[in-house]
Amino acid sequence: MKLGVFSISLSVKDLQKSKDFYEKLGFTAMGGNMEQNYLIMKNGSTLIGLFQAMFDGNMLTFNPGWDENAQNLESFDDVRVIQKNLKESGVELEKEADETTSGPEHIFLKDPDGNMILIDQHR
Repeated sequence: MKLGVFSISLSVKDLQKSKDFYEKLGFTAMGGNMEQNYLIMKNGSTLIGLFQAMFDGNMLTFNPGWDENAQNLESFDDVRVIQKNLKESGVELEKEADETTSGPEHIFLKDPDGNMILIDQHR
């Protein structure tokens, strides 16, 4: 399966403090919006998302169809195809994609230790 670019999505208490901290580690903002309570930050090919008051806990995030610069990939597995493969493998989903649609959609699942995984397709 082609899951797309990987990032960690962090649930933060204070977006500005977190932004300042990760800038000291060499990250720069590449997306998101402070007024909307989230930023996507990058250091080389490493991505982190900072989200204030948007969800509980941290998540592993994959974005089918995007590379690490949020540029469209020519070839990718649609989130609905990924969902079908996961379900056929016996993986339980916390939130399923609507298979009657196309374009942007997402699914949630948990690993065996309860870590949340978001597969979030933006196109």
